[in-house]
Amino acid sequence: MRVNNLYKNVGSLFVFNVSKMIFPFLILPYLTRVLSTDSYGVVAYVKAVMSYLQIFVDFGFMLSSTRDIARAEGDKNKIQDIIGITLLARLVLGLVAGILLYILTYYLPILHHNLFFTFLSYAVVILSIFLMDFLFRGLEIMHIITFRFILMKTISTLLTFVFVKNDADILLIPIFDIVSSCFAIVLVYFELKKIRFRLCFGKIKNVVIAIKESGVFFISNFAATSFNLLSTLLIGIFLNATDVAIWSVCIQLISAGQACYTPIIDGIYPEMVKTRNIKLIKKILKYFIPIIGFGCMIVFGVSKYVLFILGGEKYVTANLYLNLLLPTIFFGFLSMLFGWPTLGAIDKIKETSMSTFLTVFIHASCLFGLIMVNKFDLFHLAILRSITEVVLWMIRYIFYRRNISLFRDVK
Repeated sequence: MRVNNLYKNVGSLFVFNVSKMIFPFLILPYLTRVLSTDSYGVVAYVKAVMSYLQIFVDFGFMLSSTRDIARAEGDKNKIQDIIGITLLARLVLGLVAGILLYILTYYLPILHHNLFFTFLSYAVVILSIFLMDFLFRGLEIMHIITFRFILMKTISTLLTFVFVKNDADILLIPIFDIVSSCFAIVLVYFELKKIRFRLCFGKIKNVVIAIKESGVFFISNFAATSFNLLSTLLIGIFLNATDVAIWSVCIQLISAGQACYTPIIDGIYPEMVKTRNIKLIKKILKYFIPIIGFGCMIVFGVSKYVLFILGGEKYVTANLYLNLLLPTIFFGFLSMLFGWPTLGAIDKIKETSMSTFLTVFIHASCLFGLIMVNKFDLFHLAILRSITEVVLWMIRYIFYRRNISLFRDVK
């Protein structure tokens, strides 16, 4: 029964992540053609900043609260307490993030010149607080997350196709995201009513404790996302909006590749927390490493055509950068698999976070080193990004080997 439930959840998350790949691929060719490279660069840059703020607002609760709900084993009162504390904590963090964004608008030129677009985009981050993915992940009913996401993206994508026609319409992009998020929130609360959970906010003291305990997850997630986002932010400062657009298209393609295996990572995390079964990790490696490797080789051979189809003629020259980034797909799977589903399952949370933090420190140091020696360009950025993914996997694999005896099925 548990195996069937695991397959069902992995299947739901697979559809979810394939949808995360398909919807950007639907909207990307449209926006790159109706918007100038500078305007698309603005859209991509603001989304990069919002990704940072989203991680801050989430503050690792997607992992910590998912874990706590999974370990509550259906205890309704415990789960309702977790929901309330998590919601209140994220609302407090949302207020702090809003203040940080206001400060950033004074120092980041692209944000400063696009204030209204920036704060409309931030409204979507605030609304995400009420989607409560952590609850449905912890209860292992992932199909709700999948259906909600597809509904959101269908609404915003269709509205974009109909109404966004040129640079003058870019404000409509976050407005449509706000509209679709509101629909999704309504759906979530109908689901809460079905499973008979009520909302009750926790005490401030408990909220502070929860934020403190979730901090290690936040540091790890923030650091992991910094690989791509920090590069994008620095490109906007030291290069130009066109380079932001080119880099963002490449990173979006890489992220689409990663979306193909993230359902596996997300789907087995609750199962690994409960069972600590290393045979499950080995089985996944056996089946998926050849598939991912073969997929990377195919993309290497057709990268020019992919970029032409998705971005148009003005993005074809980015194929060199895309090919240099392909190792991040292969080694990214390994680093993620040996992260939370493996090390996190045996409570090696500090080691998981330390591996990410150390790698990001190396990555950031090299980025600023490139700036100092006047080699900060997309070519060197792509090489550096691939190298750091290899480093991350190697560090996590070493931690795994040192702690292999903690898995229940290791004799």
